[in-house]
Amino acid sequence: MAVRIYTQPRNGQAWLSQYRHQKPIFACVLGFTETGLIPGISAAGATPADRRRTYLADAEFLVTGPVPSPRYPLPPLVAGASPVLISRAVVAALNIPINLFNAGVPVIPCVPTIDLGGVPAKCLSSGAALNSTIVQHLFESGLAWGDRIAAMAHDSYVIIGECVVGGTTTALAVLMGLGIPAAGKVNSSHPQCNHDQKLAIVTAGLRAAQITPGQVDPLTLVAAVGDPMQIAVAAMTIAASRRVGVLLAGGTQMLAVYALAEAIASAKNLSWCPGRVAVGTTRWVAEDTTGDTVGLAKAIGPVPLLATQLDFTHSHYPQLQAFEQGYVKEGVGAGGCAIASYLCSQWTLSQLLTQIEQLAHHL
Repeated sequence: MAVRIYTQPRNGQAWLSQYRHQKPIFACVLGFTETGLIPGISAAGATPADRRRTYLADAEFLVTGPVPSPRYPLPPLVAGASPVLISRAVVAALNIPINLFNAGVPVIPCVPTIDLGGVPAKCLSSGAALNSTIVQHLFESGLAWGDRIAAMAHDSYVIIGECVVGGTTTALAVLMGLGIPAAGKVNSSHPQCNHDQKLAIVTAGLRAAQITPGQVDPLTLVAAVGDPMQIAVAAMTIAASRRVGVLLAGGTQMLAVYALAEAIASAKNLSWCPGRVAVGTTRWVAEDTTGDTVGLAKAIGPVPLLATQLDFTHSHYPQLQAFEQGYVKEGVGAGGCAIASYLCSQWTLSQLLTQIEQLAHHL
């Protein structure tokens, strides 16, 4: 089977059946947090300087694919290749429309983006990651654009992906702030998740902001220890779910977004349709033995966790084989796009691998 359901099997099967043979649109939301520059926090870029450029390169490659002289070449990673290879292979071959959003980044990408009016987040350890006015603005922009992308998707579904280096650490902060027992359960781009480092940073941030877990307004929580992508995507999800399906394409980060959307809808008494929302990732995330993605999904609530069963064990390219050793795992909507290749065109895993390797040939 190309896609496996890891939680909520009945709801997950209903979601897959509902959107089978349907062509989605893809919204990828770029954000930035200075948390991602902490030494050793992420493998999505070999050095802090590389990690500062990751989103620029991923955005360019997602839109243009391989070109002779890219403005921002894909940066060297600790090991492996950017997951944008997976996303680009699918959206290019299936002609899936891309909407690239800037929720708050230091440098504007060289490809067209929709500006949501956000700013980069400070390190979450400060307890003052974002200004509350910016968070409110991103929330309102996200609601408006969630409605617009739902209209673009007609009766199909929207894939919402992200590119935020350091985002699994801000995800842990938001989850813990919401009172969800997430410590030791999140993922990372490292083969062995750096749980102790993440927890120390999150604990410092929550303490600095004087937040009592489970007893804080969700927008206040994001302002204290979150990143700009989270609030924008949570709002998009709430609004889009009222009209179409939503596939939150990612692992830990999108589980945190789902939990945030749930908390915001409850706190602000907003209508949404969580039954139309699923989280879609890769099996490298869902089956990561150094985290507990399935346990985390169950702790958050009745959200189906789906994952592509894509396997790079027999790939011709060492950069792709590195995924099987636990590097990279997910990002830029890779898992969600892989799931869409099965839903939209019934691609086999072997067809998907072939498409990805054709891009890897250009690296």
